[in-house]
Amino acid sequence: MAQKIRKPDVKKNKNNFGTGIIHIQSTFNNTIVTITNITGDTISWASSGSSGFKGARKGTPFAAQTAAEKVALAALSTGIKTVEILVKGQGSGRETAIRSIEGTGLEILSIQDITSVPHNGCRPKKRRRV
Repeated sequence: MAQKIRKPDVKKNKNNFGTGIIHIQSTFNNTIVTITNITGDTISWASSGSSGFKGARKGTPFAAQTAAEKVALAALSTGIKTVEILVKGQGSGRETAIRSIEGTGLEILSIQDITSVPHNGCRPKKRRRV
């Protein structure tokens, strides 16, 4: 019987990525920060709500800062050193989240705004009257 040729066991270290993509989705009520590898597989995520904020405080810049710091520290622990940042939405936590990621020591390669703008699509909600 023919013997099976055995390949040497080479384990790929899935935790050593080198570079990643940070997605920041900032709405008026919450900020969600996700880090993925280049192929788009999620490594870690955090939001203002998961960082311990409730209600109207989830939409504040400070809540976005704490969520971004959580994700940046998780990225550093997995071996990511350089990141690209994709920002979506028009909430108040956009700029603060980017600044807090910058402060953790991650090298930022690029910052892109991928907020979708309708070409006169759906009818907007009625105007709020207070």
